[in-house]
Amino acid sequence: MKGRVNTGLGEVVINTDVIATYAGSVAVECFGIVGMAAVNMKDGLVKLLRKDSIKHGINVTINDNKIALDFHVIVAYGVSISAVADNLIGNVKYKLESFTGMEVDRVRILVEGVRVID
Repeated sequence: MKGRVNTGLGEVVINTDVIATYAGSVAVECFGIVGMAAVNMKDGLVKLLRKDSIKHGINVTINDNKIALDFHVIVAYGVSISAVADNLIGNVKYKLESFTGMEVDRVRILVEGVRVID
């Protein structure tokens, strides 16, 4: 389903891929996030995604014009996961609501791995 924002002159339709790409770029800027993860359900393997395929680590659903996000992330070793999650949720919620004009209803963070940063 696509997001819809009514304006005085018409309707703006936002594709979920656009929301996922923007949310992913916001997420990788957050402290403690190494990157987005792609999970292979068949093998249970986790792969760090490159910047150009970052949207594949995010699931976006839109119900009643409210956005729900699931982030599959890899965090840096030695950081507080709860602090990183709070920071990520706050940043994504604020920036996505400003970007789309839609309400962010839920942000779920699934930590798929930990990496040591050089």
